[in-house]
Amino acid sequence: MRVIQFILETTKPYRKYIWGMFFAICIVSLDTNIKPYIVKRLIDAAIFTANYQFVQCALTALIALVLIANVHVLFAVGLLLWMVTFFVIVYAGFKKVTALTAAYAESKSAVFGHLSDYLTNMLNVKLFSTSSFEMKRFQNASKNYVKQSQAQGYFLMKFYVLQGAVFSAYTIGFLLFLVHLHNCNVISPGDFALVFMVNFRIVGKLFELSHQLRDFITNWGSVDQALTLLKEAPEIQDAPSAGELVVNKGKIVFDNVNFNYKGAEPLFDDTAVTIEPGQKVGLVGYSGGGKTTFVNLILRLYDVTNGCVLIDGHDIKQVTQDSLRANIGMIPQDPSLFHRSLMENIRYGKIDASDEEVIEASKRAHAHEFIGKLSNGYESLVGERGVKLSGGQRQRIAIARAILKNAPILILDEATSQLDSVTENFIQKSLKELMAGKTTIVIAHRLSTLLHMDRILVFDTGKIVADGTHSELLAKSSLYKTLWDAQVGGFLPDRHEENL
Repeated sequence: MRVIQFILETTKPYRKYIWGMFFAICIVSLDTNIKPYIVKRLIDAAIFTANYQFVQCALTALIALVLIANVHVLFAVGLLLWMVTFFVIVYAGFKKVTALTAAYAESKSAVFGHLSDYLTNMLNVKLFSTSSFEMKRFQNASKNYVKQSQAQGYFLMKFYVLQGAVFSAYTIGFLLFLVHLHNCNVISPGDFALVFMVNFRIVGKLFELSHQLRDFITNWGSVDQALTLLKEAPEIQDAPSAGELVVNKGKIVFDNVNFNYKGAEPLFDDTAVTIEPGQKVGLVGYSGGGKTTFVNLILRLYDVTNGCVLIDGHDIKQVTQDSLRANIGMIPQDPSLFHRSLMENIRYGKIDASDEEVIEASKRAHAHEFIGKLSNGYESLVGERGVKLSGGQRQRIAIARAILKNAPILILDEATSQLDSVTENFIQKSLKELMAGKTTIVIAHRLSTLLHMDRILVFDTGKIVADGTHSELLAKSSLYKTLWDAQVGGFLPDRHEENL
């Protein structure tokens, strides 16, 4: 035993390297469907279990077989056969418990997902008095979680009972054989003690390993479930030969574009439109008319079904997505912020921007005033999705971010909808400066914000039914005139309101 302990202590610094080769070989040899990248997903607890338990067992078993083979070869054969049986049982159990663990992890994720959804929408729960309804939903999710947990627990219990039976059978067998050889004077008392201690050491270590596998497999399943989305290839991918897009002019062309969402009716059908460099183009129409989809196709958040979208003559499918979006500044209607400082959120428009550039962009977006009143100024945390800020404040941060990015193409999705009238007047001046020399697309429900656009495109169920300036459209487009006349306070009515 001293020899075994000496070898184990000597090899201790190298176990992590031995483990890397040993475990990878074992996994791949057992099941070729288990991809090598899964090993990389193991969280620290699983890696620790594998590193400590598997390596120690492997080295101990190897040395033990050599030692007891010198006493009597049948001891080594018996121990080897038992270890093979043990690992067959472990492997069979591993295959079964992996599926149970995946179901358990899924039900656990559902419980925490419900809690997160509940806490995020706490205000809605209060306003609609639905606490009891949410509690029932939580209880249903919890029941499934308990059911899956019990199924996993019952299987592991039966698994350990089977292992215990095999362990007991082997122990009784080798003890009887050991006593028999000793009584026949085949082995000495020293050999008896050596074989006895080595067997119990190996059997105990492997039995302990089987219990450690429970944590190992649970961690494996949890990480695999949590990273399921990462295994799925994105639908929108760069072409193998995609190059970097460099925008010098900002000309946008829809060349006979066809598009429809999965399972939906076609939204665009051979749509052809050209936006010249530096033009300011407004998009109007009822909700669902295709305005947002038009913008999303330019950003390549979706791929067109047929035709192509060109920017400065380059098909956006043939350039990298990062270079495409790096040339487009976007100010959404409902901006979402990171749970980070204001400085970091604004700097997201230009990662390498200096503090002075961030502050200057904030001043132009009229965000500097309210930031200066915060106790920590630009280092103030905004909360998850920016919940600590008002809608208007979040929108000013998004505008500052776009100002800092200074991309040659600018898209505004009702960028000033959440601002008061006084602030909006200041912001409009900043946006006018920002739009200078840029190709700009503005989605607006308040038509008064489009009076100074070079062109206005009127959308109706995926078709561009009119194109012109405000005054031209009032004269030639009945839909645009209806929308303009029906506005109350500058906002577009819903389609059903027109028929009331």
